[in-house]
Amino acid sequence: MLGFAGRSLDIECMFLDPSPDAPAGKAGTVLRYAFDDVLGLRELADQCELLTYEFENVPVAAIEALGADTTIYPPPAALRNAQDRLVEKNLFRSLGIPTPDYHSVDSRAELAEAAHRLGYPMVIKTRRHGYDGKGQMALLSPDDLDAAWQSLGSAPLIAERMIRFDREVSIIGARRADGVTAIYPLTENVHRDGILRTSRAPAGSPALNALAARHLDVLVGELGYVGVIALELFVVGDELLANEFAPRVHNSGHWTIEGARTSQFENHLRAILGLPLGDTAAVGQVAMENLIGRFPRNPGALTTAGYYLHDYGKEPRPGRKLGHVTLVAGDVETRERRLRALQQMLQDH
Repeated sequence: MLGFAGRSLDIECMFLDPSPDAPAGKAGTVLRYAFDDVLGLRELADQCELLTYEFENVPVAAIEALGADTTIYPPPAALRNAQDRLVEKNLFRSLGIPTPDYHSVDSRAELAEAAHRLGYPMVIKTRRHGYDGKGQMALLSPDDLDAAWQSLGSAPLIAERMIRFDREVSIIGARRADGVTAIYPLTENVHRDGILRTSRAPAGSPALNALAARHLDVLVGELGYVGVIALELFVVGDELLANEFAPRVHNSGHWTIEGARTSQFENHLRAILGLPLGDTAAVGQVAMENLIGRFPRNPGALTTAGYYLHDYGKEPRPGRKLGHVTLVAGDVETRERRLRALQQMLQDH
């Protein structure tokens, strides 16, 4: 999607991906190296004027090794903070961004201490490499401690108080190196089994949008951030609690391709290249539905019905995001009616 956005800006993109059938091959040349392969990264750097990344499990050391003579955005410091949930939570707290209560866990005894301090229910997560619900477990009572430790205790952990939130939202923004920013309206997100299923935008009151934007502004300022960033938040009454941030374009912002005046992908490229940032306003009431694990048998029926279908070109497997469908409506009632129809069509297929 970054490669496709680059075409409209007359930007040629090259990609690094070890997969023989990498979806990025539809948008440009792919160098088939592992993400931490020094030779592959050097070849990529030698052939490109600037490097960026779009998922946060890129090895920081590999990125930093190129930093002396290659421009890399977002800055590696953002990647380093996002890769460790404890470091990330400490960063939020240091910036005055509220979070759920949490506790570091490095032993079975510390897990019991975390349960005593946080109470039940709580959730434990691996500090690194977890995504889409992987590497985490909910604990509802002391009876769950042993099983949780046996399942996840081989890695450093963080325990968090389980929040009874009203809803989940994300705020996405783009920032240039000179500090100029452009922020999209809040997106409301629905997860199931730890995987994003549905996003709706615009969401939230003007006051809630302003509060989320302030939190994001403090975060990007501290990181000296350049590029698109997403901050995921829990809404609890009038308060926002930070869950995590993603130093990249984000799944909850995929609606912007058709639903905003400028997509997050185009604005990411504009930000890292120092170009004027595009208008982030929504063009209507927008919804996005992820395609998880399977693709519709009759995708033509979706496009015929006026939905925007995106096929990522990935092999189906349980829990894998294979694509998404977006709809744009003139009002909330129409959006919700068409979203229900879309979800029924996907279920029938």
